[in-house]
Amino acid sequence: MRNSFHPTTAKDYNRARRLRHDPSKFEQRLWFALREVSVATKLKFRRQQPIHPYIADFACMKAKLLIELDGDSHDGRQIYDQRRYDYLRQQGYTLLRINNDEIKDNLSGVVEMIIARAKTLTSVNPPHQENLSEFLK
Repeated sequence: MRNSFHPTTAKDYNRARRLRHDPSKFEQRLWFALREVSVATKLKFRRQQPIHPYIADFACMKAKLLIELDGDSHDGRQIYDQRRYDYLRQQGYTLLRINNDEIKDNLSGVVEMIIARAKTLTSVNPPHQENLSEFLK
């Protein structure tokens, strides 16, 4: 989504494209799971979504929900991450931060949490848990 004060640039899109071609194993696992449930939930997710000057790991633009995976790359970056979080909130986004260990240990629970939050933000009833579980096998 473009912002008149900070428009997303071609440089942002090129950087996002490079990131999409080299995902971490946790990004890849979550992406495949989100793609599976997107049909059933009617929610679209994007990978490496530029929102100048930042790039979100995942985004559901309909819900204005951004998902960030926290791994080793976030160690020692608390000030940067807080500034980024504050900026994105000012733009109207909700940010979910998910630790890589959660994806490794409880992928289906993480996906259910993301879907429930996106549904809440779009004012649609959350899906039944049993409906999602068949997509996450």
